Amino acid sequence: MAEANHQSKQRRSTVRLAWGLWALGSFMMLGAIVLAFLVRGYAEAPGAMPLLQRQLLFLPGILAYQTVGALIAARQPRNPVGWLFLASSLVAWLGGLAESYWRYALLVRPGELPGGMLMLLINTRPYVLGAIFDTLLILLFPTGRPLAPRWWFAGALALFGASLTIVAIVLMPGTLDPTIQIANPIGIAGAEEILRRLYDVGTTLQLIGTLAITLSLVLRLRRAQGVERQQVKLLVLALVVYMAAQGVVILAVARSWEGLTGTSDLGFALQAGASVLVATAAGVAILRHHLFDIDIIIRRTLVYSLLTVLLGGFYVSSVVALQALFIRLFEHESTLAVVIATLLAAALFRPLRAVVQRMIDRRFFRTRYDTRLVLKDFAARAQQNTNLDATAADLLATLDASLKPERARLWLVRTQEGRR
Repeated sequence: MAEANHQSKQRRSTVRLAWGLWALGSFMMLGAIVLAFLVRGYAEAPGAMPLLQRQLLFLPGILAYQTVGALIAARQPRNPVGWLFLASSLVAWLGGLAESYWRYALLVRPGELPGGMLMLLINTRPYVLGAIFDTLLILLFPTGRPLAPRWWFAGALALFGASLTIVAIVLMPGTLDPTIQIANPIGIAGAEEILRRLYDVGTTLQLIGTLAITLSLVLRLRRAQGVERQQVKLLVLALVVYMAAQGVVILAVARSWEGLTGTSDLGFALQAGASVLVATAAGVAILRHHLFDIDIIIRRTLVYSLLTVLLGGFYVSSVVALQALFIRLFEHESTLAVVIATLLAAALFRPLRAVVQRMIDRRFFRTRYDTRLVLKDFAARAQQNTNLDATAADLLATLDASLKPERARLWLVRTQEGRR
């Protein structure tokens, strides 16, 4: 009885802690957004996205992280995944609050509010920690343990690399932010070259550790069975979408498409939306809500994505080809080309979908594809076989080959006329 009361009290304390951290994150979020609104008229770095816009853009993703983290931590407190989600959201809001506060304290109310320099020093540092928490999430998902004890080395490597990066950033001499000429008070003069090398080494080690952890997730997907396989599969789908959005951001910035605005704004919006998807996928996987629908979701996503690309390419090329034909024959373009191309694409939809679905099943859902072939062969044999006992034995063998049940029995009911 005393043990039960102790466990109940401990559980209530854990739930309070989880939702208390959620409330703390929400308070930090509110403060960051209000202060960002108050400093919206002040100068930004050249080409940078305005602070308020940035805060609002990433708000849904961070809020999803902290909410999913609180839910998992409250229901499965022994699983570190929930606490890592909470930690990631808290350091993200710490970074946002620090940036908003130092701008307000040093630009709007200079000399009137304390802690402006401290927040300027903190500023972007938490984001490095956030990346570490996200990396550890991948390493420990979904069981709270790595694939094997040796994979802890990958996590330690990423953590050590991040530590070197933070040390280099903290001690780097020079201005702390492009929009304000304040030198780093704890920067080491003359050590810039060494610190840059330290930063590069830390970044490289962190990247190697992250790649190794990503490999562990892929291996976990290949080796996992049952519920765990469905959990990992759902997270991998969300991470693929997130990495695609991240690729858009990197490509936009690298090619300097309007600096950090315009095209890259779209990339940041996609990345923010994808972070919501990652948090939601992890929450659904851990809490196991409609978990076994994931195969249907992945299959349909692959089929209709590829189908959209193929039909879109066919439609555009058909319009271009038909317009060229009309110009050659009648010396002017015609809307009839668009109508014909649309009708052709509509007629092609069903047969092309069947082809794409068979191809996806053959490549990614081999069990489903093989099962369909086995059942199709059985149906053909059953039509030709007149021996009921042989058909019954064939049916049991087919069920064993396609569904692999632990046991199977077949009951044949004899009617009054003596038929079965």
